[in-house]
Amino acid sequence: MNFEYLLLNVEDHIGTITVNRPEKRNAMNSESWIELRDAVSYFNRMQEVRVIVITGAGDQSFVSGADIEWLRDRQPLDIYGSAVQDVLLSVYQSKKPVIAAINGYALGGGCELATVCDFRIASEHAKFGQPEITLGILPAGGGTQQLTRLIGLPRAKELILTGKIINAQQAFEYGLINEITSKENFKDRIKEFAKSLASKPPVALMLAKIALNESVTTDLNAGLALEKSLQAILFSTQDKIEGTTAFLEKREAQFIGK
Repeated sequence: MNFEYLLLNVEDHIGTITVNRPEKRNAMNSESWIELRDAVSYFNRMQEVRVIVITGAGDQSFVSGADIEWLRDRQPLDIYGSAVQDVLLSVYQSKKPVIAAINGYALGGGCELATVCDFRIASEHAKFGQPEITLGILPAGGGTQQLTRLIGLPRAKELILTGKIINAQQAFEYGLINEITSKENFKDRIKEFAKSLASKPPVALMLAKIALNESVTTDLNAGLALEKSLQAILFSTQDKIEGTTAFLEKREAQFIGK
């Protein structure tokens, strides 16, 4: 697929989506959000891809937020036609694990995008924040909901109501990111982590992610029932046989996603 604002690449079962607007610090407009949704959907349909990585072009910005020139002209009714919430929800609900490779500024919609990914690995020079309040608005791509679920209400209020920008170390301490790596080792670490994840059984990854996401919003009994039903499905897969057999034979399992 060809996109105006994104670059796509597939290698070693890893589908990489690069937001390619370096002249705008990878800021997002309505078209680039739609392209992101379509790219995630495309990789979810591609059997060869087992893990999705989202990153930004260059080494200055992951996604620096919304294109302010575009944002300035939006009117009240525009928010109801905005696709941003739906796009970010599609990333959150992706059938395949999504890694945010945060190589610089992750502000506004960029921070919201990072929060809906399953893993967040940041370069040591990355910056994070929800500065929408300084523009007279709030994070409306799901930020008030997803950020709170990720780091808790007190920290979410701190970031959203003050608009403060934090560095990678602070983001790690807040629980906003999983890992910090050096700028020099960033690409190698992303590839290493993604390849490790891609070596896991795809169906088990997908169903485990569903169970984990549901645990945030469902009650315990419903969550336990879902867990049991998903495990029953996995007990019928070839990968379950392969995984247990490989363990007993003391060899590396070769999963096929069936």
